Amino acid sequence: MANISDIEKVKNDISSYNLDTEEAVEAFRLTYLSRKGIITELLAGIGKAEPQDRARLGKELNALKQLAKTRFDEAKAALSAGKTADITATDDPTLPPPPFPAGSTHPLSQTLEEIKNIFYRLGFTIADGPELEDDFHNFTALNFPPEHPARDMQDTFFIRKDQEDSSRDLVLRTHTSPVQIRLMKEQKPPVRAIMPGRVYRNESITAKSYCLFHQVEGLYVDRNVSLADL
Repeated sequence: MANISDIEKVKNDISSYNLDTEEAVEAFRLTYLSRKGIITELLAGIGKAEPQDRARLGKELNALKQLAKTRFDEAKAALSAGKTADITATDDPTLPPPPFPAGSTHPLSQTLEEIKNIFYRLGFTIADGPELEDDFHNFTALNFPPEHPARDMQDTFFIRKDQEDSSRDLVLRTHTSPVQIRLMKEQKPPVRAIMPGRVYRNESITAKSYCLFHQVEGLYVDRNVSLADL
């Protein structure tokens, strides 16, 4: 049964309770504010008190509960403020997160880079050219005769096909050899370069073939050179 002396004792305990750690704050909550805590037990005992004392006991217990809740809230706020004060510049929550590695380099890209690095070490440069080519660079300059099968639409992707003047044709390049033609037109020997890149063929797409693939060609033009120089 609740009485004033019990309430005063609990009040003194609440006021003097050390709440300097998170564990102590949680223990305080369980002891005084939980459903099975001391204050709940005291409130349940009001019904056993004398009728004339119940109003006073209820008022005292409500004040006791408010005191416990105030101490609990203040302790939590103080601990939270202490944590915030301990945050250093490197832990600034407003800074962007560190980079998170996602994915990896595609096998094709890895292979191309390895090939490039090998030829770099041999003294070659990397040459590049357009994937949309004209008839001259893709066929004529490479000695493809007019009746060559590669000039047929079933073998090549034609972007523009002129029935009267083939020099006006535009195609998706069928090899990287046009880059060799452009390089030799722009640069005098010696020339030492490789031409990696995508090329296109008008082929059926199956599990073993595709209309796009990668090719690497090499061009070495100089006096008295042979494969032995590689």
